[in-house]
Amino acid sequence: MHPNQIFHDAGPDRNIAFARARGFGILAVNADDGPFLSHIPFSLNEDASSADLHLVRSNPIARMGDGPHAAKIIVSGPDSYVSPDWYGVADQVPTWNYIAVHLTGTLQRLPQDMIRDVLDRQSADFETQLLPKTPWTTDKMMPEALEKMMRMIVPLRFTVTGVDGTWKRGQNKPEEVRLAAAEQMATHGIGSETAVMAAMMRDLDQM
Repeated sequence: MHPNQIFHDAGPDRNIAFARARGFGILAVNADDGPFLSHIPFSLNEDASSADLHLVRSNPIARMGDGPHAAKIIVSGPDSYVSPDWYGVADQVPTWNYIAVHLTGTLQRLPQDMIRDVLDRQSADFETQLLPKTPWTTDKMMPEALEKMMRMIVPLRFTVTGVDGTWKRGQNKPEEVRLAAAEQMATHGIGSETAVMAAMMRDLDQM
């Protein structure tokens, strides 16, 4: 998280909505030899008090025991390098604009007999976003293949205790300077989803 509070202008609801929409992040859990990290899809429940996920059984995080373990989920959004030349004013320095939301909480393993339910809810969350495509469900799999796959993964629940987000979009600059950089970024930006970042710099209320 960037320490400048001007970049923490998104409230909890906006941060949660962003994390829910992305549905993918880096799970970080403390371990004796340093943090374990894993890239995971996740599904937040309705009130965002918890997120369900699954890991392959051989994942070091899955092998840490039932928990609870202190953990974070880091959700990254669009980002881009910002050249000082793009501002159109003197004495600027290079920087990088980005969106990132951190969910803080605890991770606990769920009973293995909940794995089908976790999978069904996760796939339903993502398949709904593909409508009008007919949603995929686990019922489309042969029972033997589904059972074999489910034995290889474990269900977990992340209980959310805190939410914070950095929305660094040049809002520390005068409006005309920020907009000038956004125009250049839209054409020349370096990073992921530079066009999205440029649009978010133009409209600070945009998700």
